Amino acid sequence: MKPAAEILRAAHFAADKHRRQRRKGADLDPYINHPIAVAELLAREGGVRSVKLLQDAILHDTIEDTQTTPKELEAAFGKRVRRLVEEVTDDKRLPKAERKRLQIEHAPALSKKARCIKLADKICNVRDIAASPPADWTPERRLEYLDWSRRVVDGCRGASPALERLFDRTLRDARKAFGRRGGRRQLSPAAARSRSGTTTPSRSKRGR
Repeated sequence: MKPAAEILRAAHFAADKHRRQRRKGADLDPYINHPIAVAELLAREGGVRSVKLLQDAILHDTIEDTQTTPKELEAAFGKRVRRLVEEVTDDKRLPKAERKRLQIEHAPALSKKARCIKLADKICNVRDIAASPPADWTPERRLEYLDWSRRVVDGCRGASPALERLFDRTLRDARKAFGRRGGRRQLSPAAARSRSGTTTPSRSKRGR
């Protein structure tokens, strides 16, 4: 199958799986906009040409946020895609604070391809929160998210200098935007860790 057809096949699969979902932002955008944006960013800014990696980006939330099983994903796209999607998937059985802590802890151990997806994912999320934050998020919570995203990205550095530079610019722009809207002072790293449930960075068994 031709590369364009393979990428569109992944987009069709993800669109079907996410069809009833919306993003948390005030605009309530269709969820599928996000994985497509992540893949597009990888191709345009990250220089990614690998069809499999672009499929991974489009499919990266299917196991975590839909009823898609690893077996189903492997049957549709193969073992390599399934493995990489699992690598960037949170264990939803864990409390949210623990999942966030593990993202920070596991980031340096991710494969280079998984770190590239993480970088693009965090860039898109920070952009979305700056442009259309969830209506119930306080300025403090928005800044906490930015602080946490930076800590995850710090563990991904070395995978794609271009994406890392773009994340830094995006983060800086988001902080300026929140400042113009009257956001609160940025939290110290210790306060951010405390509020995000990451005060004790104890080593756990392999997650992702």
